[in-house]
Amino acid sequence: MSHRSVHMLELAMHILDIAENSVRADATTVVITIIENEETDSLTIEIDDNGTGMDEDEITKALDPFYTTKKVRRVGLGLPMLREACRRCDGMFAIESAKGTGTHIVARFRNSHIDRQPLGDMASSLVMLITGNPDMDFIYTHTKNGVSFMLNTATIKEAIEDVPINNPEILRFIKNMINEGLKEIGVYD
Repeated sequence: MSHRSVHMLELAMHILDIAENSVRADATTVVITIIENEETDSLTIEIDDNGTGMDEDEITKALDPFYTTKKVRRVGLGLPMLREACRRCDGMFAIESAKGTGTHIVARFRNSHIDRQPLGDMASSLVMLITGNPDMDFIYTHTKNGVSFMLNTATIKEAIEDVPINNPEILRFIKNMINEGLKEIGVYD
């Protein structure tokens, strides 16, 4: 029997998992930034939140695949899997956090590396986050070779006034807006 490593199939799933950690840490705002740069052959994902934050001991535990704070699942694989995905692709992983100040995560990959997972469906991942967390603000910026697309749910909430952001029609609009925006900047064909 061969040993196979467990990994997520798409980077969007890593992002969804890490953003859900922010939700559990009582964040009110999650900032997701993706920067693709062909010149430096890099893809960088940054996730910032204003949640409860972690001390050094909690950061160490969060990076241990056999530790979790969840009651249902007994292992916490999100951060260790993302760190391993970076390592496999000549990248780097960093986490900065402090109690009361939130958490900042950076995951960088060599974009052309054969083992780099595809980006995946960012629109669906973001819509899932918004659906389950309508009171939170999500700011998503995706930059490819200097050209950016940005989505800010706080701005959308202001525009739609009394309509809930997780209304199915609003979610369809958001999903289409993300997909069109990413196509315009060359992320998707």
